[in-house]
Amino acid sequence: MKINNINLPAVNPYKANELKIEKTSNKAPIQTDKLEISSEAKQLSEIQSYAVERNERIEQLKAQIDAGTYKVDPEKLAVDLIDYYNK
Repeated sequence: MKINNINLPAVNPYKANELKIEKTSNKAPIQTDKLEISSEAKQLSEIQSYAVERNERIEQLKAQIDAGTYKVDPEKLAVDLIDYYNK
C-alpha cells in the first residue's frame, strides 16, 4: 500500500499555541520607562544651590552688624520693596 503526501498541515496543538503567542507578542509595543522633570522640580534644584550662596551672604551680614559697619541704603531698600510687592 502506497500513501501519497496529501499536503495536510501537521496537527500540533502546542505549535499552534506558540504561533499565537508569538503573533500577539509581536503586536504589543515595547514599553520603556520614561522620566520627566517638571519645571517646578528644576526650580527647586536651582534653589538648593542658591541656599549655599544665601547662607554665605547671611554670615557676611551678621559679621557686619556685629562689627557695626552695616549701612542700609534707603533708596535701594525702597526700590527692592516696590519690586517685591509688584510681582
